[in-house]
Amino acid sequence: MELGQVVRELQHSRNSITLTTEDGCIYEANYVILSVSIGVLQSHLISFRPPLPRWKTEAIEKCDVMVYTKIFLKFPSKFWPCGPGKEFFIYAHERRGYYTFWQHMENAYPGSNILVVTLTNGESKRVEAQSDQETLKEAMDVLRNMFGTDIPDATDILVPRWWNNRFQCGSYSNYPIYFNHQLVDNIKAPVGRLFFTGEHTSERFNGYVHGGYLAGIDTGEALLEELRKEERKHDSQTFLLEPLLALTGSLTLTQSDAVSGLHKWEIPRQLFLSTNKLRLPGAIL
Repeated sequence: MELGQVVRELQHSRNSITLTTEDGCIYEANYVILSVSIGVLQSHLISFRPPLPRWKTEAIEKCDVMVYTKIFLKFPSKFWPCGPGKEFFIYAHERRGYYTFWQHMENAYPGSNILVVTLTNGESKRVEAQSDQETLKEAMDVLRNMFGTDIPDATDILVPRWWNNRFQCGSYSNYPIYFNHQLVDNIKAPVGRLFFTGEHTSERFNGYVHGGYLAGIDTGEALLEELRKEERKHDSQTFLLEPLLALTGSLTLTQSDAVSGLHKWEIPRQLFLSTNKLRLPGAIL
């Protein structure tokens, strides 16, 4: 496992994949599972050589990226109502989504004195572009409109920046209102030896953490099945080659050689081929 490495290029072919990182390191692999977000795929942080096929890039571009921001404010004491049915409160403003949805954390973390306000999409991007102090001032103005001017100032603020984080480029995927199953299939379909996973590849649970978890299981199983196919293909090629070697006298196996390393269903065939009494019809069969 390599930590702290930023992959910037993926060169994929029929036989292998080469990854180049930001600091110039090169890694080679037989297969790659790519779990970056749909936002990162759209941002072109990672370049593909050769480029991804058109059906894949069109599916990626059609999927929206949502921005969902929870801003945390810490206070020296609580001034908001608590108790049953008083965990959430709403602020109405002429601008849609302007510090609208609030929640206190006393139920989950008693004594924490933390308020959370949720912003989405346009407001999230606007807040991400300004300083934390500007955001704090806006939030405090809203709270004083709701609870009065005597409330204490927040002592700390945490503003996540999902949109401006180049490793996220948004919070979660959002399929268009009208979409068909082919769109989802194209988003999650592998391209050669390159497999794709993440919450955006889960048709039932896209946008959720468990969607990413379940998608990871599905992709892992798909890769294992691909490896099994390769193994079966290799075994089939070996099966076709061995009778020809026997006919030419090139196959000279002892019983111990024939049994070693074989699947149990191959042993009778190998023992038969290794005998010195082969006849042409029997060898072909």
